[in-house]
Amino acid sequence: FAAPVNAAVLHQVVTAQLAGRRIGTHDTKTRGEIRGGGKKPYRQKGTGRARQGSRTAPHYRGGGVVFGPHPRSYEQRLPKKMRRIALRSALTAKFGDDAIRVVDRFGMDEEPRTKAFVAVLEALGAGDGHGRRLLVVAPAKDELLGRSAANLPSVSVILADSLNVVDLRNADAVLIEQPALARMEEVYA
Repeated sequence: FAAPVNAAVLHQVVTAQLAGRRIGTHDTKTRGEIRGGGKKPYRQKGTGRARQGSRTAPHYRGGGVVFGPHPRSYEQRLPKKMRRIALRSALTAKFGDDAIRVVDRFGMDEEPRTKAFVAVLEALGAGDGHGRRLLVVAPAKDELLGRSAANLPSVSVILADSLNVVDLRNADAVLIEQPALARMEEVYA
């Protein structure tokens, strides 16, 4: 949490991550993909109208689209070092804003209870799960913790080895379990 905050790299990684989330399934048909249009609409000469070769031409209603979108990937490849620098910068920025809290355990052992989880959040001074956006970092997949936080609109639970810059930047506060901190050091060191 003591790395220098590199705003340029942070911006580039956020842009790349948001671009990678785009599906890219948009598609339009060119004049070759439109159904029909095999025969000339009318003869070449003698009608007094402009010559036409096909009803699939772009200027016809129902014709092909000239430079429309086609399916593609928006993914931007980034070096691993750049992603690490951005993650460290985001964690340092959150630490500097006093938005990171380390918790021993959340204590969701018996059954998933949203009310009990909200009580834990309020005891930590992190809000009630409705106003401030909270990011809870868990060491491993915890079904009880996930189900306890599922009904809270502004709380998201993420694994320590799935930490990403966009979720960190969007969160107002980050709650990290103690074992998750060790897992983060192991994965991102």
